[in-house]
Amino acid sequence: MVAVLVPCPVFAQAPKKDRLSNSVDRGLAFLAVMQEKNGAWQLHGMDNPAVTSLATMAFLSAGHVPGEGPYQSHVEKGIRYVLTREQSSGAFGLSDFMEMYQHGICTLMLCEVAAMMDAKTSKELKPKLEKAVKLILQAQRTENNLHRGGWRYQIWGIDADMSVTGWQIMALRSARNLGCDVPADRIESAMQYVLNCRDPRTGGFSYMAGPGMVNSSCTGTGILALELVGKRRHHSRETLQAGSWILKHPLRHDEPYFFYAAYYTSQAMFQLGGNYWAAYRPHLHKLLLDGQQRNGSWLNNEPQGAAYNTAMAILGLTVEYRLLPIYQRDEDADADKK
Repeated sequence: MVAVLVPCPVFAQAPKKDRLSNSVDRGLAFLAVMQEKNGAWQLHGMDNPAVTSLATMAFLSAGHVPGEGPYQSHVEKGIRYVLTREQSSGAFGLSDFMEMYQHGICTLMLCEVAAMMDAKTSKELKPKLEKAVKLILQAQRTENNLHRGGWRYQIWGIDADMSVTGWQIMALRSARNLGCDVPADRIESAMQYVLNCRDPRTGGFSYMAGPGMVNSSCTGTGILALELVGKRRHHSRETLQAGSWILKHPLRHDEPYFFYAAYYTSQAMFQLGGNYWAAYRPHLHKLLLDGQQRNGSWLNNEPQGAAYNTAMAILGLTVEYRLLPIYQRDEDADADKK
């Protein structure tokens, strides 16, 4: 276990106080109250490593790191809770139907922590992260079918879906930034699975490979995965066409998995930048800012609960702060496209 978490300088500064930053502050205050004494945040009345990781990343995304600021203890406790949940296999949390969801999100959060902290802390975290990465690679589908390269709810199986796959790709990309061993052919295989979920007619992405219903959350996941894996796919025809699909089918507050979609579409459209982000940002902000409750939380009819909804809303709103290392936008590549 890491004894001390020491922050490195953050990558950017949050903007001056306005409606956006005030909303983020209110959301973080709500999350702080919702945290359990052991550092966890709950889902369905039970401590949950994935929701804890998302809440912790929400604080990190707004510039609150261990050792600094009013929420330093909340961040530290969240990190330590997740670290205690790593099993001997490398998996975070108990083996259940959603084990790879939990594992990918927890691995991503800890990789981001390691990237934002000092070299000593990063070195101490790396053995745990290498074990976690090994499990992700073990769980990647290798059968020669449309599911090859993807991931599903559980470690073992033959099928895959875009949602679980997205979290594993984010975790692997963040881990590779830290110097963890992530073979290039595994990333390429994952990218092929993402493209297998693409609808060539509309340019959107569906939940599973092959013919399926295109939706906002999977389209956002597809864009973000392709944008973050390297310059070869940065602003590719596939990502730009998918960005156009999102603009033509604006996110609605009453659609299924709204907060999940808000998270992924915000990250995706910010990566595309330019007119894509300029057009999408006002719509996204209106949905999220108008939907915030008086107590700082976000609620709707989804079963994930207020802590999950609030964390995802904050992560969507803070994308432009550019504080989480994995979501830094490649400005050089943007300039090359002009």
